[in-house]
This record gives sequence, C-alpha cells and structure tokens, in this order.
Amino acid sequence: MSTASLPTQAQQDARSTQIRTVLLRVLALNLALAAAKAAVGWRVHSLAVVGGAIDSGVDTLTTVLSLALSRVAAQAPDERHPYGHQKFEALGALAMVAFLSITVFELVRGAVAHIRAGRVQTHDTSPAVWVMIASLVVGLVASEYERRRGEALNSELMVADAAHLRADVFVTLAVLAGLLLGRMGIPGADAWTTLFVSLLIARTGWEIVRGAVPVLVDERAVEAAEITRVAGEMSGVQGVYDVRSRGRQGSMFAELTIAVRGEVDVETAHDIADTVEREVSARLGAAGVIVHVEPLDRRPARERVE
Repeated sequence: MSTASLPTQAQQDARSTQIRTVLLRVLALNLALAAAKAAVGWRVHSLAVVGGAIDSGVDTLTTVLSLALSRVAAQAPDERHPYGHQKFEALGALAMVAFLSITVFELVRGAVAHIRAGRVQTHDTSPAVWVMIASLVVGLVASEYERRRGEALNSELMVADAAHLRADVFVTLAVLAGLLLGRMGIPGADAWTTLFVSLLIARTGWEIVRGAVPVLVDERAVEAAEITRVAGEMSGVQGVYDVRSRGRQGSMFAELTIAVRGEVDVETAHDIADTVEREVSARLGAAGVIVHVEPLDRRPARERVE
C-alpha cells in the first residue's frame, strides 16, 4: 500500500489564513450594515428596517461561527482524525441553515401579523430607503466576493456564509419594496413580498443542506468508473477494483486496488502504484489517494483491463 501526500501543514495554515481574512472583512461589513439599519429603523420607527438590522446581526453571528470553525477545520490530521478536520466546515454549513430557518420563521411570522393588521406606513421613510439601497449594493458585492473566494478555497463554510449573506440581500429587497409600496399607501404589500422572499431564503437553505450532507455521510465524491478509467490507463495496471471516494473537490480522498502481473517485482509494483496515485490526484483533484497492489491472479476476473 502506498499513499499520495496530503496537503502540508503550511498549506493548511495558508488556506486558513486566507479564509479568516475574507471572513473578517465580511464580519466588518455585517457589523456596519446592522448598525446602520438599527439606527435608521429606530429613527423612522420602522419595524421592517429594525428586522433587517436583526437579520444582519444574525449574519454577524454566523460569520463569527465561521471564523471559529475555520480554525478547527485547518488543523492537520492527527491520531483521532487521520483524514483531517474538514468535516467541521460542513457541520458549520448546517449551522448556517439553522440560522436561515430562524430568519424564515421570523419573516413569515412578521408578514402574517402585518397582513392581519392591514398596516400602512405613516412615517417619512426616505432615510431608511437610502440606507436599504446602500445595504443592497454592499450586500450583493460582499456575498459575491465571499462566494468566489469560498469556491476558490474549497470552503463549505464560506460558500454557506455567502449564501446566508445573499439571503440577507433578499431580505433587504423585501424591506425596500415594502418601504416604497408603503409610501404609496398600499396596505400589506410589503408583507406579501416578504412571504415570497422567505421562500427564496428557504430554497437557499435547502441548497446548503444538499451540499453539506453528502460530505458528512461520506457520499461518493466521484464516479468509480472515472477513477477506474484514469488508473486503468497507467502502464502496468492489469485491473482496477474496490474503488472508493469521499469528501469534495480539493479535500477528496480516494482508495482503490490495482492488479499487476505476478512476475512484477516489488519495486516495479510500487512505482506503478505511485504513478496511479499521482495521476488520480492530479486529474481528479484528490487530496489523498491510497493504492493497494495485488497480483493479477488474485483479483476478481471481472476486473480485467483490456
């Protein structure tokens, strides 16, 4: 058995530093947005804007959670966690879903209350409108920035946090639409818009769940046929079987068994295994590859590579 080298601790530390830098920037923006919304919401007596401030405050808490978990996820493999700590990022992503669920619940509850009351805005909301427009622009830019960096660094946490921030953009749109329609004297318009936006946020949470759960339950990361094809192309490989994979791109682990001719000496078999490891890692983006070597006559007959 031979293993491809895992990311070094220096590489893990560099990745962790980049993730924390992005999260700190987003945290600063969330704090600024929450403060601005709270101040203007109090000034114009707008419950919707204050609710937007609370939502931004929840964003701040999720970003703090992301910062804490990113440190754990960056730790090197140890005796108790030989495959590393990347799953903590997926756990953090699910925690984001919990916060999103709270946001959806509060939005629906508030919207239903407003529909029943048939409330019409009576205060001058011009300052709030401008703050919400600024919040919309900043939120869009920040969420796209974090999403791109999260995908580049293969961070479930950052992608999930970006999705939550993007959900806050939808909330801002709902609040802004409600403010504008309320100025027109239309009762309940903002509430119905909020109900629609809550559905969009719920869909965002579902997408996060779809991305995080497969990592936590060790769902196959790549088709076994694809790994078999890559390994089978290597010189000296007579068969490929018992193919497994887990994780996700950038932190994927693969394990497979190859068959070589019985007359091949140990050193040559080891070189063949090393070649398979390098190619599978390079072509499929695996962080770790384990290759078992068996003589040709011991492998299942159905696994022969023609």
